[in-house]
Amino acid sequence: MTALRVEKLSKSFGGLRVTRNVSFTVEPGERRLIIGPNGAGKTTLFNLITGEIAPDTGHVVLFDRDVSRMASRMRPHLGMARTYQIITLFPNDSILRNVMLALLGLSARRWNPFIGLDRQRDLFEEAQAALARVGLVHLADRPLSQTSYGERRRVEIAMALAQNPRVLLLDEPFAGLSIDERRQVQGLLRGLPRELTIVMIEHNMDVALDFAERITLLHFGEVIVEGTRAEVVADHRTREVYLGE
Repeated sequence: MTALRVEKLSKSFGGLRVTRNVSFTVEPGERRLIIGPNGAGKTTLFNLITGEIAPDTGHVVLFDRDVSRMASRMRPHLGMARTYQIITLFPNDSILRNVMLALLGLSARRWNPFIGLDRQRDLFEEAQAALARVGLVHLADRPLSQTSYGERRRVEIAMALAQNPRVLLLDEPFAGLSIDERRQVQGLLRGLPRELTIVMIEHNMDVALDFAERITLLHFGEVIVEGTRAEVVADHRTREVYLGE
């Protein structure tokens, strides 16, 4: 059984071809890195995998189940969670409530307009546990607007982890972070259990190389190199894309 299989995914917006027959397989517990320059189609690929946009052709298979035509809201119930390149949280709510709202989104209680979030003890405890995993439980009651950018990145990861995913998609989790904040997020990712499969997009290859076991390099929406860290770094096409050699 594979954790995630992408088969010949293609997507065009008008005359612009954003992804072209992208295929790769991620094994359970693997740490996969998706790299490429700006405009390579990395975030579009994640949006196709999560169902936020529909592919023109191709398939997404999650733990041997084809989810290509499944609504995006259903995929977290099968074990898929993600973060976003641009943080979109609720700044006037506390860190804790942001995580509780993420949990509520997976619950049938989300349809109840009279629900009192503060009275949902199980959601409270699960959110506290998720914040503990990212080292933010001591800031649980702080308004999100009063946190640093790096702390907000960790809140977003906590929101994804709270959903108990089997596959976690991280879209540039190091973007905009200071050196110290990068170290904190790197330590957080290293500490995640091996049964969790992680696929991460990163523009800065130097930042993410320590994380990766296998790397997929996208360029103009196509996979041009794939392999181990050593294989991809040594490939002349990688140097051409990043250094113009």
